[in-house]
Amino acid sequence: MPYKLARLILEDGNVFQGFSFGFPASSAGEVVFNTGMTGYPETLTDPSYFGEILTLTYPLAGNYGAPNSAHPDFPNPDFESDRIQVRGLIVADYSESFSHWHSRQSLADWLIAQKIPAITGIDTRALTQFLRNKGTMLGKIVIDDDPDFYDPNRHNLVSEVSRKKIEILGNGSKRIALIDCGAKRSIISNLIKRGFEVLALPWNADISAYDFNGILISNGPGDPTMCAETIRSAKFAFDHNIPTFGICLGHQILALAAGAKTFKLKFGHRGQNQPVIDHLTGRCYITSQNHGYAVEKDTLPHDWQAWFSNLNDHTNEGMIHHSGRFLSVQFHPEAVPGPVDTQFLFDRFLELVK
Repeated sequence: MPYKLARLILEDGNVFQGFSFGFPASSAGEVVFNTGMTGYPETLTDPSYFGEILTLTYPLAGNYGAPNSAHPDFPNPDFESDRIQVRGLIVADYSESFSHWHSRQSLADWLIAQKIPAITGIDTRALTQFLRNKGTMLGKIVIDDDPDFYDPNRHNLVSEVSRKKIEILGNGSKRIALIDCGAKRSIISNLIKRGFEVLALPWNADISAYDFNGILISNGPGDPTMCAETIRSAKFAFDHNIPTFGICLGHQILALAAGAKTFKLKFGHRGQNQPVIDHLTGRCYITSQNHGYAVEKDTLPHDWQAWFSNLNDHTNEGMIHHSGRFLSVQFHPEAVPGPVDTQFLFDRFLELVK
């Protein structure tokens, strides 16, 4: 099929020429890259990507199509939320032909239905090398009109992706309060399949008004310092000795509540192949990650221990309180997509609330 010309323009003036294969409209956001080889349906629907224009470093995309579109009343297990969360998609080579037992539509048809622009024909290797050298930067997909640049880091993105209503999910004698900062569905499913009831709360809920046995603070997009209400909830957990587990953004929020600091990474960690080391056991794991901010490990208070570190850049990937009742990881133990080697961390947390 014929494609319209499209351009990716970076904030420093660099231009990458390609062809539109998604929704034929311009868009703007922060340009990031993901190093995973598969898993674009799960990745595109991950709320942590809200505000981003996503570049896939693996050169081929679309060859296994996409499942049926998500529906809020009938959640599709292949999706991490009800919709595509990115503001645009960049690939080197889009495959129109697709084949997979679970596919029901092409990647292009899914993007068009969700009104998400996409470009193929971009030298994604060159673009990725450029972002690694210069750092993540703003960009815009220009197809017809030329939009202004949009900086998602200036906004409280969590408030845009968090649930608006309280919901009780699953059944169990013990209840976990999930503070939804943009929670992936697979985090919730990991709690439910372990026999826990999940009280899903908005990011800014007053948790003191509810009954529960433990707290999980989820992943989410953007700058963690903008989540003052969630940080206050983490401090409430500390003050009342409530077992608490933080994942990704939740890790950063726990660190801020403990008195540590966070900072923006040069180009972030996004992919399903990030190696980390467990400082308690000396074991290494390959993990799934998606974050642009990190915890300054040297600012951790004396009663917190660095738990995991990234073996590529040695940044902090987890921490644990000396009491053992508060713990967090920067990576995604639920994976989806990615290796499930660290799902045991859910069990470790849930042992605290039994």
